[in-house]
Amino acid sequence: MTDLPMAKTRPASNWSAIWVLPLIALLIGGWLAWRAYSEAGIQVELIFASGEGIQAGKTELMYKGMAVGKVVSISLDQTGKNRGVVAQLEVNKDLEQYLRKGTSFWLVKPNVSLAGISGLETLVSGNYITFNPGDGEASRTFTALTQEPPMGDDVPGLHLTLKADRLGSLNRDSPVFYKQIQVGRVKSYTLGDDESTVEVKVFIEPEYASLVRKHTRFWNASGISIDADLSGFKLRSESLASIVAGGIAFATPEHRKDSPPTDPSLPFRLYESYDAAQAGIKVVVKLTDFDGLQEGRTPVMYKGIEVGTLKTMKIDRDLASATAELTINPLAEDYLVEGSEFWVVKPSISLAGITGLEALVKGNYIAVRPGEKGSPPARSFVARSKAPPLDLGAPGLHLVLFSDQLGSIEVGSPVLYRQIKVGSVQSYQLSRDNSQVVLGVHIEPDYVHLVNTSTRFWNASGITLKGGLSGVEVKSESLQTLLAGGIAFETPNPEAPASGRQVQRFALHADRNSALQPGTQIRIRVNDGDGLQPGTLIRYKGLEVGKVESLALTDDLQAVMLDVRLTQAAGQIAREGSRFWVVKPELSLTRAANLGTLVSGQYLEVLPALQGGAQRLQFTALDGPPNQAVREQGLRLVLSAPRRGSIKPGVVVSYREVPVGKVVDFELGPTSDRVLIHVLIEPRYAPLVRSGSRFWNASGIGVDAGLFKGVKVRTESLEALIEGGIAFATPNNPEMGGPAQPGQTFALFDEPQDAWMQWAPKIVLE
Repeated sequence: MTDLPMAKTRPASNWSAIWVLPLIALLIGGWLAWRAYSEAGIQVELIFASGEGIQAGKTELMYKGMAVGKVVSISLDQTGKNRGVVAQLEVNKDLEQYLRKGTSFWLVKPNVSLAGISGLETLVSGNYITFNPGDGEASRTFTALTQEPPMGDDVPGLHLTLKADRLGSLNRDSPVFYKQIQVGRVKSYTLGDDESTVEVKVFIEPEYASLVRKHTRFWNASGISIDADLSGFKLRSESLASIVAGGIAFATPEHRKDSPPTDPSLPFRLYESYDAAQAGIKVVVKLTDFDGLQEGRTPVMYKGIEVGTLKTMKIDRDLASATAELTINPLAEDYLVEGSEFWVVKPSISLAGITGLEALVKGNYIAVRPGEKGSPPARSFVARSKAPPLDLGAPGLHLVLFSDQLGSIEVGSPVLYRQIKVGSVQSYQLSRDNSQVVLGVHIEPDYVHLVNTSTRFWNASGITLKGGLSGVEVKSESLQTLLAGGIAFETPNPEAPASGRQVQRFALHADRNSALQPGTQIRIRVNDGDGLQPGTLIRYKGLEVGKVESLALTDDLQAVMLDVRLTQAAGQIAREGSRFWVVKPELSLTRAANLGTLVSGQYLEVLPALQGGAQRLQFTALDGPPNQAVREQGLRLVLSAPRRGSIKPGVVVSYREVPVGKVVDFELGPTSDRVLIHVLIEPRYAPLVRSGSRFWNASGIGVDAGLFKGVKVRTESLEALIEGGIAFATPNNPEMGGPAQPGQTFALFDEPQDAWMQWAPKIVLE
């Protein structure tokens, strides 16, 4: 019998493989639940003014061409605030970072307008919602915009602001053209802060941004421009799109091709038309004479060339003036500066002839004389009532004549040389101080050589009568001067040098005799011409020895040069060493001098040279009368003081309150730490000054006060109180010392010592 192995027994298990299936199903369900939770969208609430074009479950939220959400429901606002329609959107979680208060949403749908068609893709895909991300706090509720917002300034390209008087037919997305190629579009428009202009925001594509320069001009290219006259008509339009939808065009003028790049922060002006942009710099001119001017027809002329047009004219409230708006050619822009002059030209017929003859054909016009290049630019001017005094750019010689009276001279009156007309009067006006008449005269180029520094002009108007026992002499330069007035001149010395001034100045004498009066002409330089004028007298010891014929600023503008004619003692005065000064009224509390000049006017005093020196024809006037002390006799001393105080030349030097001398000058010491005061003691009182004398400043009042002795007030004299003064005392023997030597220096004390006031030496005066 074979032994068989014994079977092993195991205990039965309660686990069954059937339980794997439920476990797997549980895991799959948990994963699906987690996935559904993780991929669930964010709920966003959008409030629309209208639900038109929005469908739940169909209208999508798009961003950069991708669907990122969908409208899940739409309903009327139930809050009672009448906000419109509320659309619930489910948005991808990836957009959570964009859901902020500054984010803007709007509905995109097809839009057809004159500017073009937008949202065309919605015709196939249907309306959709899109947005622009913004900043701010996180939010889940938004109010949708009624239309797409304007393009932001962060978009690459050139963003500009144009300012216009009116919007015209421009609209959002209106095209911007350069040479009829669309290079940009209108972003938006709004009323300016001043509520008188419209601000238009435009965008230029990046590849065309370099076309806009600092001097580029923009104009409204909307519609059609027609310019018609007898020679035909011109029709201009930028493109068909601009005719229908409006548009803007721009260009840089030919003379501005070197214009630097533009600054986007600075606005441009939007002109109304091509013509206004290319030849229409706006200039405002205030007119007092506007008779015969017509809007759109009156030209602006410069030397016979039309440089602009009168665009509009409005009569002011006072009915005596008008405000004109001119359009000036851009080529003249550099001349529209401070100093430019405008005036109205119209035909005038007088005894002097006919002026403004061209205005008989073309009508009254506005003339302009440009200002100097480099002056500050200007766009507003006040027109002159007549032509300006001189046109210095015209060929020939330009003169200024000064006269006490105009007489019968007027614009156009002839200027005669030996009864031959060699020039004419261009203008006349009052001088700055209204004391004389200033005439502008032009000498024709062929006769310029006839005028030099010896030339004399006189009024040749009317008739000169001379009568006596032998009969009556009647004289007139010419029939024309008899009727219309005129000026004549002669040049006694043809070899005299010509003046180097750009505009020469002469006196206009009343007649030939006074003009050719003999005498010597000299020139005097003065620091200030206040109170001086042609005709101012030159005097010596009260007698008239000459007269100022003309005066003008020096080339460096630092002084005034007087042209003077000496009629008496010219041989002694026109010499080296003669001195001139202006005599003016002086008035103070203690002194009054030259009060006659308040009535007769200022004059020049001359002090001829002591000895006959070399002849001299040009002088520099002193600031005041020369120091006469150099000629006076007496004892000259020097006082040394720490400061001048009220001491000045002329101040009295007294001894025991008796005037015995005066201050003649003062100066700083060699080391500038002291003031040296020069005094002159009269010869009779010179023995009073000894080496032991003491000098003190006697100006003002000395006050000595004490509790028991009261108050003692001391002053040398009324003159010393007001103008200042110096006093001195000399001690008794033996401290008196020897006689003071000429030029000896003494200390000048601020106040006297009591002991000095007691000194009373006995000194015999000669």
